Amino acid sequence: MLARIDARIANERVGERRADILPTIGGTGNFSRQTLNLQEFGLTFPGFPPKVPDFSLWRFRLDANQTLFNASVLKRLQSARDSAVAAGLDAQVVGEIAGATAGLAYLQVQSAQETVRAREADSVVAAALLDQARQLVSAGVSPTIDATRSEVSFQAVRTQLEVARNARDRTRLDLIRALDLAPSSQLQIVDSLGEQAVDLPLDPDTAGQFAREHRAELAAERKRTEALRRSLSAIKAENLPSLNATGYYQQTGPALGDLIGTYQVLVGLNVPILDGFRRQARAREAQARLDGQQVREGDLGNQVETEARQAVLDIASARQQVAIAVNQLRLAEQELAQADERFRAGVAGSVETTNAQGSVIAARDAVIQARVNYGSARVSAYRALGIIDQLQ
Repeated sequence: MLARIDARIANERVGERRADILPTIGGTGNFSRQTLNLQEFGLTFPGFPPKVPDFSLWRFRLDANQTLFNASVLKRLQSARDSAVAAGLDAQVVGEIAGATAGLAYLQVQSAQETVRAREADSVVAAALLDQARQLVSAGVSPTIDATRSEVSFQAVRTQLEVARNARDRTRLDLIRALDLAPSSQLQIVDSLGEQAVDLPLDPDTAGQFAREHRAELAAERKRTEALRRSLSAIKAENLPSLNATGYYQQTGPALGDLIGTYQVLVGLNVPILDGFRRQARAREAQARLDGQQVREGDLGNQVETEARQAVLDIASARQQVAIAVNQLRLAEQELAQADERFRAGVAGSVETTNAQGSVIAARDAVIQARVNYGSARVSAYRALGIIDQLQ
């Protein structure tokens, strides 16, 4: 919202510059009661006193001024327009950053929800293993320590479940804040973590060029460069002649019924000759500002391309992480199933099932984190390529 207000301010400055080429019109009206001292003007008339009698004077006047040609003013108007466009692009950049922030907060909520589901599933498994251990102890097949060990594992999972639920509720509040909603707002998260498609150019060279063409901040820097270039041209154009027209129409008289109209129209050519070399110094200063802006634009272009290349690399790496984590979870679940069979058969103790359950918990967390990393890389890629508004 603040960035949009800044853009509105920049747009109003365009109107201020436009006023320099539009006509200015003003009107005045006055009444006076006065006397004149003719000797003040060097006038003397035989038989007339030097001071004229009191008299009234009504005057109504309309003045107008119009710039017919001023190259410097036109250049400054174009510069103001470029600056306004840059301000609008800056507002778009802020919106994209806010969108990326909200997207990452959304992923954290999804991650917290998936963690809660994983701990709930772990609790079911831990409860089943505890019940099984107690039965085997009651039957005299297993020592009491197996039941104790299984109960410790069950309580640890319950603690992790409560921590996960608290984290879920906190991440919801973070998302509500990121969306600028009331803290009491209720959100319903309808998606779950998954490997969604990416409709982006994934070749680093193509992605880099794509980002240079679509990133709003780079477009804003280009407009700022153009605005400074036009400002420099405006200073140089001050050396050119300018053409103006002025005039007035007035009615005067001793009474409202005796007004007489007069007018004047003047077209003037202003030719600048010398102003103490002030314009030349201002031009050199403007050139230095332009040089600095061109450096900033070039640096930002390289940064944008680098971010795009890094983003597509992160996407590829995140996909591999998800595949590896899913395979790791599958193996951990197989390990738990085999340990459970050995425990039921009495050929192994609860240590194997406890360790296997810990492996499953770690594998589930790894899958969740890998999917969060993929989602974050996806958000970052759309942001880096300048099309985060197309992210779904």
